[in-house]
Formats: sequence, structure tokens, C-alpha cells
Amino acid sequence: MTPDQLRVFLAVAETEHMTRAAQTLNMTQSTASAAIAALERRHDVKLFDRVGRGIVLTQEGRAFLPEARAVLARIAEAEAALAETRGLARGHIRMIASQTIAGYWLPGHLAAFRARYPGISLTLDIGNTEEAAAQIGAGGFDLGFVEGWIDESHLVRHEIGSDRMHLVGARPAPEAPLRPETLSRQPWVLREAGSGTRSTAQAAMAELGVSGRAAKQALILPSNEAVMSAVEAGAGISILSAHVTARSLASGALFDWGIALPPRSFYALRHRDHHTSRAMHAFLEHLQTGAGGT
Repeated sequence: MTPDQLRVFLAVAETEHMTRAAQTLNMTQSTASAAIAALERRHDVKLFDRVGRGIVLTQEGRAFLPEARAVLARIAEAEAALAETRGLARGHIRMIASQTIAGYWLPGHLAAFRARYPGISLTLDIGNTEEAAAQIGAGGFDLGFVEGWIDESHLVRHEIGSDRMHLVGARPAPEAPLRPETLSRQPWVLREAGSGTRSTAQAAMAELGVSGRAAKQALILPSNEAVMSAVEAGAGISILSAHVTARSLASGALFDWGIALPPRSFYALRHRDHHTSRAMHAFLEHLQTGAGGT
């Protein structure tokens, strides 16, 4: 049973005439007749009786008519859904992002994109950079957003933004310029292993000449907010995103120790072998043009 056979059946049932039905469907009378004959033969049932020059439904045909209408209605709905997806009127993007991106950088972009495409559903989970990359690799999400470089052959990277890092403490820096031995004597507070903020901080510490012993003795906490609260309480110093520290620096709860740190990039990840929907293309383009972001 094909959609075309159902359309012919419905047209013949409504016009009660084979030729007129064929004309409404823009096909020949023989093609319409063949479609009805194939449907009857396939299911061993008679759907129409000839009465004079007209055609009327049999009892079996009358029973089948509402089912045929329902199936064709569902097909029309499915075709409309695909058409709307092509036009970005519908869609769904499943995303996972690292904490800094999910909590600070991405929400403004999500709000702006939803205002432009209200029919596209966006869902977001949070994990650290390694977790986000692993989930994209496993096919659990459509897009992942991470801080820093991920070198996996099955993942495609799109650079979507950048971030500045601050070395911060609860009190002003004890000296200027800061010497490596001074920084090595400070207690440090860091994110957990696998975090993009952790790897960025450790790379910066190495560049600043901070001893490996200081890093090993650091207090390790599982979120940006926990690290920032600990630093504000005097537990040590840390290297955190400008997005994370902005309010605390403005209020005086934290002090910038004045070290110029290199910027880091934000990347969107997708699986190389998975289909990229029109909604995903539109969202990536939105992020790369910087529309509506914070």
C-alpha cells in the first residue's frame, strides 16, 4: 500500500468517477484504474462497485475510507514538519557545554537565537570540557561547547569565541611585579581534572614559573562558583575566566593581581560522521557572527 494508491482511492471515493478522479490528480484514467486494481489485488478485497456509469464504495471500501483519510492526513503532517524544519520553523538541538560556557557565555546566545527561531527547541546539559568532548564522541548530543583545544580526529571544531583569564585573590597582590617564588608560596585553588579552566590555569602557572609542588598542594573544587567562593574566603589564589570573576572584581570581593595572561578560545564540537541539521548550521552561524551574545 502506497501513499499514491491511497490518494487515488480517496479521489475516486469522493468523485465517484474514475476519470474525474484521475483529472483531479493530474494522471491518466488508466493509471488511476491500475492503482485501485493493485490495491484490491494486494489485499484481496473489492473497494468499489460500478453502478451505471458511476462508481460507489463497497461495504469494505466504506470501512476503509476513514482509515485512508487518517493515513493521508498523517503523511501531510509529516511532510509539513519536514518543510518547517527546512525553513527553521521547527527543530531540536541537544547540547552539552563546559561550566564556564554554560553558566556565563552561552545563555545570551541561546536567548537571542530563540527570539529569532522560536520553533527550535534547545536543551543544554553541563559537564567539564573532557566530559563534553566524550559525550559528543559517543553521539549523546548534537553539539558540545568547550574551552581550549580538543584534538580528536572524529570531532570537528568550530571556533566561536574567546575568553580572558584573571589571576585573582581575596587581597591585593603583595608586590609588583610578582615573582615566581612569591606565587609558588601562595596557596592555590583549582578546578577538577578534566576542566578546561584547570588545564588553562596549570599551563599559565607553568609559564609564570610556579613550582609543581604548589600545584600539587592546591585545593581542588568541582565548579567555578566553588573556586571563586573559596578564593573570596581567603583559601588561596586562582586563575579564572573574566566571565566568572567580573562581578566579584567589580564589588571588591576579589582583586586582580595584574598578570597578563594569554586569551583562550571557545570551541563548538560536533561529530564528524553525524548529520548536521539546518538548525545546527543556523546556531553555529549565529555563534560565529556573535549575534546577541554576552
